[in-house]
Amino acid sequence: MELFGNYLMTIIETGGLFAPILFISFHLLRPLFFLPVVFICISGGILFGAVAGTVYSIIGITLSSIIFYGIIRFMPKTFNKLVNMKQKIIGKHSQFTTSQIAVLRLVPFIHFHLLSLCLIQISEGFKDYTKSSFLSNIPLAFVYTSIGKWISNLSPLYIFVFLIALLPLIYLLRRKEIIIKWQDFFHVGAQQ
Repeated sequence: MELFGNYLMTIIETGGLFAPILFISFHLLRPLFFLPVVFICISGGILFGAVAGTVYSIIGITLSSIIFYGIIRFMPKTFNKLVNMKQKIIGKHSQFTTSQIAVLRLVPFIHFHLLSLCLIQISEGFKDYTKSSFLSNIPLAFVYTSIGKWISNLSPLYIFVFLIALLPLIYLLRRKEIIIKWQDFFHVGAQQ
C-alpha cells in the first residue's frame, strides 16, 4: 500500500492542471483498490494544501457516495442483504441522524459505505440523500485533509484519546425517540 501511495502521489504531483481531476478520480476508484477514505484525504492535504485538498476531497467523496447510491439502487437483492447485515451489526431499531453519521465518518475503522447505507435508509429520496451525504462528508474531508500530516504522525495513544473524545458526541447527537414493541407495551403472554 505504501508503494501504491508513493506511485499515486508521483502521478498527481506531475499531473499539473489535471492533478485535481486525477485526485477526484482516485476517490471514485478508491473502493476498487480497497483504500480507506482517510488515506486519500490525507494525501489531498499533503499534495494540495488544506483548502484545495478539502474541496477536492468533498467533491470526490460526494461523487463516490452518489455512485454508491446508484449502484445499490440498481441491485435490490444486494441492498437487502446489506440492510440485514447492518441490522445485525447495529440493531434493527437504531437509526442514526445525519449529524451522528458525520461524526462516525471521522472514525477511520468504520466502513464508509456502511454509513452511506445508513444515510440511504434515513433519506426520503435521491435529493435528500445527496444533501445529507454532502453535509456528512464535510467534517471528514476537512479534518483529515487539514490535519492529515498531523494525524498520520500521531502515536496510538493520541489516536485512542481522539476516538474516546468522539463517543460523547455520538451520544449527544443521537435521535431522541423511544421505540416500544407491542408485546412489551401490553405485556402479551405475560399474564397467561
